[in-house]
Amino acid sequence: MAKTKTAFFCQNCGTQYAKWVGQCSACKEWNTVVEEVVQKEEKTSWKASTTPLKKIAKPLRVNEISTDKELRLNTFDLEFNRVLGGGLVPGALVLLGGEPGVGKSTLLLQIALKLPYKTLYVSGEESQKQIKMRADRIHPNSETCFILTETKTQNIFKQIESTEPDIVVIDSIQTLHSDYIESAAGSISQIRECTAELIKFAKETNTPVILIGHITKDGSIAGPKILEHMVDTVLQFEGDRNYVYRILRSLKNRFGSTAELGIYEMQGSGLRQVNNPSEILISKNDEGLSGTAIASTVEGMRPLMIEIQALVSTAVYGTPQRSTTGYNAKRLNMLLAVLEKRAGFKLGAKDVFLNITGGISVDDPAIDLAVIAAILSSNEDIPIEKGVCFAAEVGLAGEIRPVQRVDQRISEAEKLGFTSIYVSKNNKITLKNSKIEVHLVAKIEDMVSTLFG
Repeated sequence: MAKTKTAFFCQNCGTQYAKWVGQCSACKEWNTVVEEVVQKEEKTSWKASTTPLKKIAKPLRVNEISTDKELRLNTFDLEFNRVLGGGLVPGALVLLGGEPGVGKSTLLLQIALKLPYKTLYVSGEESQKQIKMRADRIHPNSETCFILTETKTQNIFKQIESTEPDIVVIDSIQTLHSDYIESAAGSISQIRECTAELIKFAKETNTPVILIGHITKDGSIAGPKILEHMVDTVLQFEGDRNYVYRILRSLKNRFGSTAELGIYEMQGSGLRQVNNPSEILISKNDEGLSGTAIASTVEGMRPLMIEIQALVSTAVYGTPQRSTTGYNAKRLNMLLAVLEKRAGFKLGAKDVFLNITGGISVDDPAIDLAVIAAILSSNEDIPIEKGVCFAAEVGLAGEIRPVQRVDQRISEAEKLGFTSIYVSKNNKITLKNSKIEVHLVAKIEDMVSTLFG
């Protein structure tokens, strides 16, 4: 028997203590420190017998280091490739988190079934029959995807050695356990040990590994915070159960940008890639409705046209309500104060409700002008002309401020059939031969006189 010792770990952040304490000094949470049995002797369960021993690394001058472009594995999913930065990097560890039922397992199973590479899909949550039923619905014929239902890492590595897959998918990391740690699956010690074993396997064999991770009630990845530091890429899959749209974001990426965004539509046959998100985020109403404005925003490298709806009504109960969906409530209060102070609109005694359609959340300041246009349209009960969109930030002095990448926003608006766009007078526009009419405005009053004058 190997010698063991006990240690105390915070279940929220993973901080280790020599004895029990009531409050974790790192994350300030109460009653999260629990005792776990940890292994004293250092062991590893993965031994790459097929790979030669690596040479000891030596320091190199900066100009001696090779800068050849890294080979990436194409996942044959444009949205997934975009968020990863071009595809899976060999030897990379990717962690995918998201709420229960949002479609994490469906997304990775769908990718695994369509890949031409040999893929091992390891599930600790579902049986092979359950996965087969979903696979028949998504992509029934696949000769390269192998399904394994196992939670013990030692058994998983034995199957990996016999199968020799090109990609490994683990669903989920919280269900795995190792014989070298004598604590329950999902505990801090088990998650850390199992992840370390998978990292050792991935780096030694140059095989990409994708992990599915559970999240806590506040939206963070369950388990120790060090889990996110250990992996190469952290992806967040989010969406409202009441909407069919799902958004894939990158929270950390050692091999690409974290500003990219992937959008999917949940269907009976799996997740459909949405190459033109503006089509699903803008309603197809031919009738002119007041309180609706179209904003041009940018998520990562892709421009999006989103619809903003506002409703302004007289406050019945004396205290005006300010309610937002998908938009920062404090920023809405700021814009309402600017309208009252700088533009003379008396909205202090009125309820204001704001909604961004499609169930998405946007924090781009470039939608400020569209928010104001929607509020004023609802207040005056005058619909904004069809084909008009907005891309500008509003300052506290009531001035219209420039936004970045305005040329890309204008091009996207023109491509989608918009006839005019309102931008800041201080924006430098380099587009030539553009058919869309560009309105340059300096203050809120300029936009109001043009739109509602």
